[in-house]
Amino acid sequence: MGHNGPTLKLADRLRKDLSAERARLVVQQAELRQRAGEKFDNADRMFFTPIGLEQSTDQWIAGYKAGRIAESIPSDGKLADLCCGIGGDLMAMAACGPVTAVERDPITAIYAEANFHSCSAIVQALTCGVVKVADVSGFDIRPFAVWHIDPDRRPEGRRTTRATAHDPPADVIEWLLAASANAAVKLAPAAVLPDGWSDRAELEWISRRRECRQLVAWFGELAKQPGRCRATVLDVEGRVRRTFCGEPNRAVPIVAKLGRYVFEPDPAVLAAKLEGALAAEHKLSAVAAGVAYFTGDEPLADPALAAFEILDVLPLRPKALKNWLAERGIGRLEIKKRGIDIEPERLRRHVQGKGENAAVFLIARIAGRATVIAARRVPAV
Repeated sequence: MGHNGPTLKLADRLRKDLSAERARLVVQQAELRQRAGEKFDNADRMFFTPIGLEQSTDQWIAGYKAGRIAESIPSDGKLADLCCGIGGDLMAMAACGPVTAVERDPITAIYAEANFHSCSAIVQALTCGVVKVADVSGFDIRPFAVWHIDPDRRPEGRRTTRATAHDPPADVIEWLLAASANAAVKLAPAAVLPDGWSDRAELEWISRRRECRQLVAWFGELAKQPGRCRATVLDVEGRVRRTFCGEPNRAVPIVAKLGRYVFEPDPAVLAAKLEGALAAEHKLSAVAAGVAYFTGDEPLADPALAAFEILDVLPLRPKALKNWLAERGIGRLEIKKRGIDIEPERLRRHVQGKGENAAVFLIARIAGRATVIAARRVPAV
């Protein structure tokens, strides 16, 4: 909604029957529910805090993670969702079996329990969970076959990528792992992991809608390939389109001449540093050193790669680019860049033309020169 006319009118109506503070809270919930529609189908029946919504797992990624958990949990096993927040993962885990959630903040815990009970009757019939208000550092995890945890990445008000600085910190998670080894630890994609986790856990970067949303460290029986890195690409509905393990930081050969197509790895592949492994799988070369644009002569149907057919190769000169677009009647322009300091929106304002046709500019430094690869996006299969 935002602070616009409808919101102000709603606040005015509410103040006739409610205090100013209660009216403010109702308006805030209405705004949060509207924003939450991108993460939850039943957002209009859920309750949120601003931070809880921002940090929550959307229902499709949560469903995928719950599916992995369901593959490993014994038929009579109990689940725990620690630091459950407003319950994004909790609702998905409820479909796997009896689940208990733990949340330190009492207000957030109330919201999580309300959201849990907004699940379908079928899901509720499979569960006996409640949200406990407690600090996970003193929680007895031993009765649970599998547990999931979402540490606070802003314990001091500012986001940190160091897992050792999260709340609870890595030493508490290690204590929990010693008591019950089967765990999923939710982290930010750029998280700096504690020593030893890369060897013990399977690290999985998950993307949806061409955005890497989170990193999950799978421990114990939940780790399909301990010590390996995995990139998983989900479709809009949360179905797996591509998942693969590989060797991170693998070198990619540099091409002498561009092929017919350029390929861009999915953000999950880049976050997992598996672009070299993906390029090797398809026998692709990089357009330049350190640039994650690959090229080849044959089209590829791989959900982990966005494909572009090259139309032209141009210098990064706004006047020449503007003329090129005008000659082809291109009014819909997508601008992407790798390893070059340029503001795409500023460039767009200088070169944007008119017309019904579409094109993509892929900008990188090739052979030492700022280069624009003009291309058309190949529709995904």
